[in-house]
Amino acid sequence: MSIGLVGKKSGMSRLFQEDGTSVPVTVISVAANFIADIKTPEKHGYSAIVVSKNTSKNLSKSSKEFFKKQNISNGELFEFRTEDTSDLKVGHHLTADIFEVGKLLDVSGTSKGKGYAGVIKRHNFKMQDATHGNSLSHRAHGSVGQCQTPGRVWKGKRMSGHMGNEKKTIQSLELMGTDIENNLLYVKGAVPGFNGSILKITPGVKQL
Repeated sequence: MSIGLVGKKSGMSRLFQEDGTSVPVTVISVAANFIADIKTPEKHGYSAIVVSKNTSKNLSKSSKEFFKKQNISNGELFEFRTEDTSDLKVGHHLTADIFEVGKLLDVSGTSKGKGYAGVIKRHNFKMQDATHGNSLSHRAHGSVGQCQTPGRVWKGKRMSGHMGNEKKTIQSLELMGTDIENNLLYVKGAVPGFNGSILKITPGVKQL
């Protein structure tokens, strides 16, 4: 099944393998995932499911009416494209066992906001000289434009500015283990966002 889950980042830990090696993992809680709606090619032009994860956030009146009509608890909605929806129905509870241990996952979330940052932190630029007459421009970028032609700075030039707080997807993270009873996923490596942030988890598009 190619559908995914909506999770909450619970923090990082580590798992020990049989040979004693330590593997860093991110713990993701995927509790309270319910199918809120099913989209079909006949009605919507494509096949997908809409998954709701229970949340305490304030919802609009239209959203509350939608959940009341579907007879499920209020939540945040996420859509997953899937070819086969015949075995699914509204209100069905999705759990961590839809993912197989050892498979690769793609995890999407909003990265931590870093505020205003310079080019060294934001774009990994190299510092200028700390001596030899350079007294003000140690962490500044160099020239950003040309002479008379084109006489302006190109769009997309890497400069200082707002860093972070943008949607990021980390691909091909191995699922090291699951806790079916507590609906937890143990994903190898780091994922975007702060502890408690919402994550969208889908099967990896680059399965080996």
